[in-house]
Amino acid sequence: MSEIHLLSTEQLITGLQDKQFSSLELTEHYLKRIDALDGKINSFITHTSETARAQAQAADEMRAQGDKRRLLGVPMAHKDIFCTQGVLTTCGSKMLHNFVSPYNATIVSNIDKAGMISLGKLNMDEFAMGSDNSSSYYGTVQNPWNLERVPGGSSGGSAAAVAAGFVPVATGSDTGGSIRQPASFCGLTGIKPTYGRVSRFGMIAYASSLDQAGSMGKSAKDCAYLLQPMIGHDPRDATSIKHDIPDYVQDLNDAEAAAGDKPFEGLRIGVAKEYFSEGLDSEVEQAVRTALKQYEDLGATIVEVNITDPEITLATYYMLAPAEASSNLSRFDGVRFGYRCENPADLVDLYTRSRSEGFGPEVQRRILTGTYALSAGYFDAYYTKAQRIRRLIVKDFDEAFADCDVIASPTSPTAAYKLSEDLDPASMYLGDVYTIAVNLAGLPALSQPVGLTSDGLPIGLQLIGQYWQESKLLSTAHLFQQHTDHHLQHSLIAKETV
Repeated sequence: MSEIHLLSTEQLITGLQDKQFSSLELTEHYLKRIDALDGKINSFITHTSETARAQAQAADEMRAQGDKRRLLGVPMAHKDIFCTQGVLTTCGSKMLHNFVSPYNATIVSNIDKAGMISLGKLNMDEFAMGSDNSSSYYGTVQNPWNLERVPGGSSGGSAAAVAAGFVPVATGSDTGGSIRQPASFCGLTGIKPTYGRVSRFGMIAYASSLDQAGSMGKSAKDCAYLLQPMIGHDPRDATSIKHDIPDYVQDLNDAEAAAGDKPFEGLRIGVAKEYFSEGLDSEVEQAVRTALKQYEDLGATIVEVNITDPEITLATYYMLAPAEASSNLSRFDGVRFGYRCENPADLVDLYTRSRSEGFGPEVQRRILTGTYALSAGYFDAYYTKAQRIRRLIVKDFDEAFADCDVIASPTSPTAAYKLSEDLDPASMYLGDVYTIAVNLAGLPALSQPVGLTSDGLPIGLQLIGQYWQESKLLSTAHLFQQHTDHHLQHSLIAKETV
């Protein structure tokens, strides 16, 4: 049992089915690791240990009575951006430090129905605004591979918890790379589905036209297991789209069964020179190009495609996302719930001080930027123009996919940087330069590990797919992982036993 946390989700499911261990034993193992080791990385905001034990005991009883749900009794944890009934939901912010949600987000309910055991709520950049998990009111998260490095953001707590062996899988959200970039930094696989695939009901909004929930795990198959109960149409979310619901795990099994010596025969992988421009770290580039050569050796064809210049997508994103944030975060005013300043002189003082004291510097920066973009006299010059460019970004992807099946790129221009690096906001925003176009277009994408730097830090490769093609992305990554061992490497924290 001492290394049970190193098993894949599928191995855990098999172990539960074969009675090698119970859900309660499995849950206790993870809780013991969290208690002993999370002080080093700070991945959790809220622990739900007693509830988890009760859920695990109930899962064992249901399995004994013949319940066949495949995820029954498997532990996981939620990013603290998803509302959980009766549990603190903070979004990593002082503004919501005392907010206990009266209802569940749809994905929380769906995962509960699948029988999974939630161990708690995971740390994140405040209101999902950040790329290094340093903006959280609850403190910075450390990378389990190197405690002097950042885990990425905004789903840094989710990535760190999985990489540390505290949970086998975790939920995340992705507005401009917030699943994929921390997955890259922490040696994981993480997938952002097609916009509208997963309900956003109960997910605290940052930028409503960009936000999408997804899953994180050590492998593509781990991600497939968790993503399965998350998907589906939800009438409570106006952006949720009715579409066929595939069986992601079965799709991976079918792809593996059909694979021969050249599993990628007929697969066209698009590579754009725009994703290999100035600013890309040489070790990251080398690892990504080596992975592409491996894909090619396994039968794939590499084709050159053109996409919108990443600098243009970066500027477009950082005009639209703050504008939407400005609108979405206006509800946090100190009146109805959340943080309220002490002894306000009047209503204006209540609003002003509650918001200036409740929001951190990065959130305030983005609210002010967005408010400026939406203000009279600047709306057409900035916001409207950015929306027009967004349409062109979608068009460029459509044209690229006429020549390829998936598009590959580095996930991030660098590996995880040092906690001590005092990056200015513009430099931090550049960390999303390869990921944000996907959100602007609403496409699915994942990051998979493809190597380590000379310092032992993980490197990720991004795969971008056409709308609703999550199965293709997951299958592509899964088959690659059957021929490589990057996803089997473990962080320093994961290797510790307790």
